[in-house]
Amino acid sequence: QRSLIMKFKKFFLTLLISLIIIPINAYAYSDKLIVGGNNIGIEVKTKGILVIGTYEINGEYVSKDSNIKAGDYITKVNNNKIESINDFTSEINKDDDKTKIDIEYNRNGKSYTGSLKLVESNGEYKTGLYVKDTINGVGTLTFIDPSTKIFGALGHEIADKNTESTLNINDGSIYYSYITGITKSENGNPGEKEATYDDKLKYGVVKENTKSGIFGNYTSDIDNSKLYDVAKKGDVKLGNAKIRTVLNGEEITEYNIEIEKINLNDKTKNIVFKITDENLLNKTGGIVQGMSGSPIIQDNKIIGAVTHVIVNDCTKGYGIFITNMLEEAEN
Repeated sequence: QRSLIMKFKKFFLTLLISLIIIPINAYAYSDKLIVGGNNIGIEVKTKGILVIGTYEINGEYVSKDSNIKAGDYITKVNNNKIESINDFTSEINKDDDKTKIDIEYNRNGKSYTGSLKLVESNGEYKTGLYVKDTINGVGTLTFIDPSTKIFGALGHEIADKNTESTLNINDGSIYYSYITGITKSENGNPGEKEATYDDKLKYGVVKENTKSGIFGNYTSDIDNSKLYDVAKKGDVKLGNAKIRTVLNGEEITEYNIEIEKINLNDKTKNIVFKITDENLLNKTGGIVQGMSGSPIIQDNKIIGAVTHVIVNDCTKGYGIFITNMLEEAEN
């Protein structure tokens, strides 16, 4: 009997621990959000310097024996940490050897070591690598959580167009932006918003670049006078909805769409929709680049965000559930 009591005590303790742990892992995002739609300028800095290609020096691809390739991030030179192209060139110029440098680089989350040959050309020592440390662009702000001031935008990752890989970022910023024009979409050839941004008017700090969007801390003033309820996945239905986006200057306008399909199981492509608003179609020809992150509203709730255009029919596109963005923002 004593043994039975001890087993019961152990079982009860295990159950109690389980009951305590479960709520800690639950997502705690707000059920009301400030909804965006405004255009933003985006600037992110890579974690290390990103290799995007190679070039010949004196008729030779001097980096061919290094094993480094496009998509790799150089993080150290001669055991010194590298955070920018200036750091990279500084290490090359102060190196006494001037024939090679030792490097550490990251590929698909794993670190490797190697060396790069240096070649003098026009009075400079070069590696034969094209590299970058900063990515700039424009997109659309999706939401701000009024209680935490966490923001989400884009609804998809920032990827390098040269390597088509998700950028490993160190940090970044979002800025005030306004639209100067629209290049209209045609089937097979999506258009884009033409925009500029002011890096003196900073809105927030980017902390994460994920498949579900970019996330960070909104540092500017917020207007929480109008909040939208957050729709659960089961609340989203086929039929009429709206998107909020900017096509001229900084004016946010709502446009009609029709939701044609819902996918509860995918991580990002959850909503298939068609633009039905004639005014939007006349101005853009359909979905254009720069609309990514535009909030989708249904029954006065935020249900998701625009993410992709369907290239062979630019009047149609994909959206991500807002709850999927919020869950990523909480990580």
